[in-house]
Amino acid sequence: MPVPLPASGELMPPPEPDEVMIMARAVVTAVSGHDGLTDLQHSIITADFAAMSGVHVNPDYLEPIGPVEYSKALRDRDEVFRIRMIQQMVFCALILDPLPPYIVERISRYAYELSVDEDMLRVAQEQMQGARNLIGSDFLRSGYNEVAGVSEVDSTSKADLNDQRWAAVEDPALAAKWASLEDLGPSTLGRKVWEFYRSRGFQHPGAPGSASPYLAQHDWVHIIADYGSTVESEIEVFGLIARANDDPGGFSLLVMVLSLFETGMLSQVAIFNEAAGHLSRNTRRMGVRMADAMYRGAIVGAKFGGRDLMEVDWFEFADRDLYDVRRMVGMPPKSEPSCRAGSVGPSSPGGITEFQLGLGMSMAESLGVEYNSFGATLAPDRLPPTGTA
Repeated sequence: MPVPLPASGELMPPPEPDEVMIMARAVVTAVSGHDGLTDLQHSIITADFAAMSGVHVNPDYLEPIGPVEYSKALRDRDEVFRIRMIQQMVFCALILDPLPPYIVERISRYAYELSVDEDMLRVAQEQMQGARNLIGSDFLRSGYNEVAGVSEVDSTSKADLNDQRWAAVEDPALAAKWASLEDLGPSTLGRKVWEFYRSRGFQHPGAPGSASPYLAQHDWVHIIADYGSTVESEIEVFGLIARANDDPGGFSLLVMVLSLFETGMLSQVAIFNEAAGHLSRNTRRMGVRMADAMYRGAIVGAKFGGRDLMEVDWFEFADRDLYDVRRMVGMPPKSEPSCRAGSVGPSSPGGITEFQLGLGMSMAESLGVEYNSFGATLAPDRLPPTGTA
């Protein structure tokens, strides 16, 4: 019998360590395969609970807990809290390739007992149809189309979404609005976004060859959250955006990122398989970075009203000092562990891809100006040896 939702109105305190351990037990039980957790799951669960609760858990020593017992332990928790717990399970399941049907069924059982939509995993998979073009377009901007030998998202995936937000537009007035960010003060949010575009050779929304204005929304978050533009940084950005949004539908962005950059299971876009494994290549480090990004998203969500950061009119704050904007939205600094794990900013070593660097140089040459990376350089292991071109 599902445990009903409590009466609304009473704000529950954050979970105590004992409750956190119960939550960790449920996640591990729900997403473990026949051979237990994968190394990536283990790393993400450990890092996520430490970042979100300050409680350090070792999944290897957690006793299983079934859906009925777990739902009774969360009987006083509201729907939003319960949804987040199921999303955590879904997140740890979707990094599996292939995803075993019995894990999907197991998570559905936990959701049912918690009186949460037991079809959440299916819903998330359907919702990510709408996110496919957004992430696919951003993937192309990182230069991986050069590796894969393709230049655009397949038309079959474009047909999945009848929503003009995802379409690029040619709008001179819009392009001029973005270009005017150059005239703002050097420490403003808008100027930093302009530098982000110029250093990477990105066309402003509204200009020929640009990305959609909706995709451009997340570029503001790159600056506010201090994330570079590599694929690993994109994982952080969309993890933060998804967690900041109180609408469960925002979770689809995170689902999409996992499907694109880790499992490569979205075969409708021909380049996806070329991008798979970006979490598992650096399992421990990316687990820490992803967990910290989601923690920061949770703090922003609480401070900024749980808003969808993809729907905010960031131009309203473009002339404000970047640090003032960070305070306004409640953006906490990155944790030291995430920085040690390689999380970098857009104007830091490792904050730009080789492809983007080339685009920026080409744009500067076409404009007849000296190239300025505004601090962004390739990662140390991507720089040419001393004395070579």
